[in-house]
Amino acid sequence: MARSVVERIATIAPARWMLLGHSMGGKIATVVAARTLRGEAPLFGLAGVVLVASSPPSPEPMDDARRAAMLNWAAEGRVSELHARSFVLADLADSDAADHDALPRPELDRATDDVHRASPEAWRAWLERGSREDWSVAVSGSDLATPSPVPALILAGVADGDLDADAQRRLTAPHFARAEVREIADAAHLIPIEQPAALAAEVRRFWRERAGLGPTVPSDFGRVLASARTTSRTRAALAARALADDPDYAPNVLDTEQLDRLRLLADHLVPQPGPAIDLAARVDAQLATGVGDGWRPADAPSDPEAYRRGLDALADWARIPDADARGEALDRLGEGDLEPWLEDAAVDLTRQWLAHPATMALIGFDGVATGGDTERQSGFAELRADRAESWEPLPDPAARPPGITNGAGRSTTEGEA
Repeated sequence: MARSVVERIATIAPARWMLLGHSMGGKIATVVAARTLRGEAPLFGLAGVVLVASSPPSPEPMDDARRAAMLNWAAEGRVSELHARSFVLADLADSDAADHDALPRPELDRATDDVHRASPEAWRAWLERGSREDWSVAVSGSDLATPSPVPALILAGVADGDLDADAQRRLTAPHFARAEVREIADAAHLIPIEQPAALAAEVRRFWRERAGLGPTVPSDFGRVLASARTTSRTRAALAARALADDPDYAPNVLDTEQLDRLRLLADHLVPQPGPAIDLAARVDAQLATGVGDGWRPADAPSDPEAYRRGLDALADWARIPDADARGEALDRLGEGDLEPWLEDAAVDLTRQWLAHPATMALIGFDGVATGGDTERQSGFAELRADRAESWEPLPDPAARPPGITNGAGRSTTEGEA
């Protein structure tokens, strides 16, 4: 089923998208997300995952007697209408919904008919295999060593016995580095038909406040990254960089005041029109890894310590209220003792901006698409400036920064061509 989902998304090829899965569909969505973020699937642009009353990647908690009874329902064919209605009612917050109008009769009848029409083979496959399969290692590695970085919204009905919020926090949330578990009132397992308005509101909020932040990679550039021209390793790295920054990011190396100053510095050194990348948070995360650009002055402190000292020295500068005045003051600071560190900070911030695939698309750089996971790399045949190959996306000239012409990865400034 995961392969079918991947194929369908690849056919549509949206620029930026989320996966939403309910119940067993949540387990499938989790697997698809993992394959996408590892670069294994020919997809690009995943921004978030919404799991609704989801089965976890591990075996689904289910009473053995209940499992056996439901298997017996399909022993000789389709689930009967009586058993189908019983199954649906058991998954509602109010099991007497038919009598108390907790669920509109058309919705109840439609859900019952969906269960009744399900093939016996699919019904048994869910109970005997799908719900029992353990995808934990495939999703997030041994001992949850590599949880998915994609923002995840996990919704649980307050009356969902097996898969309530506590179960989701224990079984599903650990597979995501940025999981948010929320409860839906007056709902059990069938949230999409019990509380559709509440579900829609949660999805919109999640997109607006979490998954949809930051710049979008254009669809034509995303198609190149999803194609066989790009290696899975490169696709995985760029997919992670394209994810929205965490609005609640807690710094690892800097304190919160230093991080705020670095954000202010980034606004001056690398101004970003439109939805912005949190360059400061990304630099802090880079500092935490110990990975730098490979050099620093011999008498300079380590990069983390240099950032702390430099940002502390900018405390008075950061309190200047007027942006133009701050810019003039920064120019003066750049001519003094802070010059070496400010140059390094500018390089680090610029590297983070350039590393984002939306920036690559903006400046027309597609040099990452060298030929995919094959022994023979196809590379580029057209090497002349201002010439593009047939497969290369052409950035919008109006959207490019001044001085960037259409070199498709080999751009030139005006007058050099």
